[in-house]
Amino acid sequence: MMDHVRDLASVRDATERLLRAATELDNASVSEPSRLPGWSRGHVLAHLARNADALVNVLDGRPMYVSGDARDSDIERDAPRPLAVQLADLRESSARFQETGAAPADWSRTVELRNGVTDTASRVPFRRWVEVALHHVDLGIGYDLEDLPTEFVTRETHFLAERFGGHEDVPSTGLATDGGQVWTTGGGAVGGPVSVRGPAADLLGWLSGRRDGSALRVEGGTLPTLPSL
Repeated sequence: MMDHVRDLASVRDATERLLRAATELDNASVSEPSRLPGWSRGHVLAHLARNADALVNVLDGRPMYVSGDARDSDIERDAPRPLAVQLADLRESSARFQETGAAPADWSRTVELRNGVTDTASRVPFRRWVEVALHHVDLGIGYDLEDLPTEFVTRETHFLAERFGGHEDVPSTGLATDGGQVWTTGGGAVGGPVSVRGPAADLLGWLSGRRDGSALRVEGGTLPTLPSL
């Protein structure tokens, strides 16, 4: 089982790190493009606030979002807000998530996320950590994949390797960092096995759709095309 208490602390630290960095922005820069196609920095901040509330819903046994359309419209509604409003909302919604996470609960129970995906409650804090850490990178304000905590990079790489495991569009693929950590993924498509190796940050960047994989070394075939997350 995940250590949800430790992960909640990591979420809190990651959120504070992001909020401190974002205070250096201004209203004009919030409206500028983020690293995510079609999203401004305001979209990213609005998504993070609404995701915190959505994960409170998950932990409380409610639907994560009313609907996919409602999720998208809430982000569009909140994206143009001034920086001070964005940061206050993110701080308050993050505090609600922490408060819910601190309440006594059965952390071994199964909860439902988006699109029928289920998981144990104990993994929800790590999922929130993923949102905060990777979207901090997406803001494009001087924090990059190389700045992420080593533990986070290892765990998220493992999580994504599991997510693509057996995928019908991904051939059998071995993953390895230059530091010697090894995973396997794919296996549902013909071809392979393919070996992909490189710096941990670049490997995570490719798996998470944030880098094109050009810094990775590939043997046994071409770099697989990964499906969207």
